[in-house]
Amino acid sequence: MAQFDLPLPELEQYAPEIDEPADFDAFWSGTIAEARGHGDGVEVARVDTGLTEITVDDVTFPGFGGHPVKAWLVRPARAEGPLPAVVEFVGYGGGRGLPHEQLGLAAAGFAHLVMDTRGQGSGWGSGGDTPDPVGHAPASPGFLTRGIVDPAEHYYRRVFTDGVRAVDAVRQVDGIDPGRVAVAGTSQGGGIAIAVAGLLPDVAAAAPNVPFLSHFRRAVQITDAFPYGEITQYLSVHREHEDAVWRTLSYLDGVSFARRAQAAGLFSVALMDAVCPPSTVYAAYNAWGAAEKQIDVYPYNGHEGGQHYRFAPTLAWLRKHV
Repeated sequence: MAQFDLPLPELEQYAPEIDEPADFDAFWSGTIAEARGHGDGVEVARVDTGLTEITVDDVTFPGFGGHPVKAWLVRPARAEGPLPAVVEFVGYGGGRGLPHEQLGLAAAGFAHLVMDTRGQGSGWGSGGDTPDPVGHAPASPGFLTRGIVDPAEHYYRRVFTDGVRAVDAVRQVDGIDPGRVAVAGTSQGGGIAIAVAGLLPDVAAAAPNVPFLSHFRRAVQITDAFPYGEITQYLSVHREHEDAVWRTLSYLDGVSFARRAQAAGLFSVALMDAVCPPSTVYAAYNAWGAAEKQIDVYPYNGHEGGQHYRFAPTLAWLRKHV
């Protein structure tokens, strides 16, 4: 795949106007208040993994609708004092996997909460454990068009709320410093991290890698790749729902969440990425509400971005800001 989007100097200045609904803040404040109304009961159960330098807890917390959401909490075994925490969200189709897959941040001295994504976990990786008990109207295969004609029913309303509640949950766990919590993720996980940072301006840092779920209209215009292709596929059949689809997605756009973020932000973008086109990433990055931000550019990569090369700069960023 060659570079297909705007030239880099134009990307660096790209600040599109998006269709943000007037009741965006009211919609989300009401959603989060409703979810918190289901209580704060967090279950933390120690797991015997055979590891000697790392402790693992199986965490269950109430997400959207009070639905139980699973997560792994991985920590250094001999930590002293309250730990900074990183809440990580998983890429599209994946689940929280197995705890021994999540050792890097704990080995560096962080508590690491890896949130399961409701209804996912069977597309790649080592699986997930959180169902999505909410049904939906007819949709394209995948998750992006579930509830697509009503923002109150959309799948990502539930997932973004789960992400906020994951931060709420880790702040309640003994041994965690509630004032030093960051959010992170790649692709879908990066999009969730942007949303959570916008909904919780008191998170300390955010690290979205090649993030999904921003500037939906632009994505549909310039890429046929899935998951954005799910929107095109849906509208090619349900021609009568176009207005409703774009209205729903206006409540979920990462650009709107980015505008409200106050956390230090470390982004990455790949200039040959057809899955999450560079202009959609820059739309969120350039809108980021905090002055402290940085974006790392991979000119010759597709959606894989920096892959494992992201760990060292992300770790340095987290140590500086969390």
